[in-house]
Amino acid sequence: MSRQMHKFAINNVLPKSFNDKPLPVLYNSWEATEFDVSIEGQTALAEVASKIGVELFVMDDGWFGKRNNDRAGLGDWFVNKDKFPNGLDELINNVNELGMDFGIWVEPEMVNKDSDLFRNHPDWAYHYDTRYACELRHQLVLNMTRTDVQEYIFNCLNDLLSNHNIKYVKWDMNRPFSETGAENLECPQMLWYLHTKAVYDIVDKLKALHPDVAIESCASGGGRSDYGALMHYDQVWTSDNTDAIDRMVIQKGYSLLRPIKTMRAWVTDINWYNKPCSLDFRFNIAMQGALGIGGDLTKYSEKDLEICKRNIALYKEIRELVQFGNLYRNMDIDEDEILFNQYVNDEKTKSVAFIASNGTRFFKKAVPMRFDGLDEAKRYTLTVNNETYEKSGAYLMNVGIDLEVRCADYNRIIIIKEID
Repeated sequence: MSRQMHKFAINNVLPKSFNDKPLPVLYNSWEATEFDVSIEGQTALAEVASKIGVELFVMDDGWFGKRNNDRAGLGDWFVNKDKFPNGLDELINNVNELGMDFGIWVEPEMVNKDSDLFRNHPDWAYHYDTRYACELRHQLVLNMTRTDVQEYIFNCLNDLLSNHNIKYVKWDMNRPFSETGAENLECPQMLWYLHTKAVYDIVDKLKALHPDVAIESCASGGGRSDYGALMHYDQVWTSDNTDAIDRMVIQKGYSLLRPIKTMRAWVTDINWYNKPCSLDFRFNIAMQGALGIGGDLTKYSEKDLEICKRNIALYKEIRELVQFGNLYRNMDIDEDEILFNQYVNDEKTKSVAFIASNGTRFFKKAVPMRFDGLDEAKRYTLTVNNETYEKSGAYLMNVGIDLEVRCADYNRIIIIKEID
């Protein structure tokens, strides 16, 4: 069912501008800088990102208005002159000269009270005159059912994309609705439909005018990842939880119905003390989706940067398989203590398998790793732990290869190719 739904979504649901194109390896600056954004800091990150093979550099929150923390600036979508005295194009040109495209973060549906927008239009936020407005994350939700609000948001984003060489927009939505008063609506229950429609209409208008710009649905993790959203957005921010061990389960849940291609998966510096995992392990998990990097690269050792470079180069080799291949879940981390996912192309001539475990029971020894999705009559070659095998598809699927999957942090990536 998953494999059928993946293909259905790619061929019939996703916007046509990028549905058949592999998504680039991106770097996002949030973990490295948070709100402390500057031309110098972003350029330094971009220089390192370029060296390890990143294709798209995304500047996250903190570039606009008086945005030095999460209490101010939302709604004021103009470049912060203190952080970018020469304008945004200086950074974009630096990124482009390093061989990468440039992307940017926005949260258009939100407003801080400490913003020019709210001071000028306090009535633009959902509210009831008789109730105190809850400022979750110090922000309010704009009344997207109003045409003047829609026009403002569209014009801000269209100007941003028209005036700068931006190839990617991370459209965030970080808080739920609370006070939903909209005095402009005769039927308040229409708010949910009209708000959603307004968001989709703006995204569609932007994509029509800027067909080379990819737009990500980043909403409280994967809060907007249904097929309705996927008709308008090119990819989804799967979860704010980027811990690789947790992601083994999160990514399974996401991919049951949604295509792997749309599943953004980052390698970050989140590495909890009670469940540490290596950089290679984190790459193993993130490479099973649309790969992104989110750590503070300026603090990485040369050894760590080489690990990043090696894994990114490998991902580019197998990216078509992962994003467009047929996914087989051969072993489940919860049921089997081992995660064993395999991606196979339609011709069954090439496959890549990801094996990972964050700790197996003491008695676990050699485990038969049985592959799936291959052609029984074809012969394949694969290398595991520096040993090369040549086996039939029937053998690999019914007998398999014995592996000692032991210790925390076990991870392997196995490429399987048909023997000509």
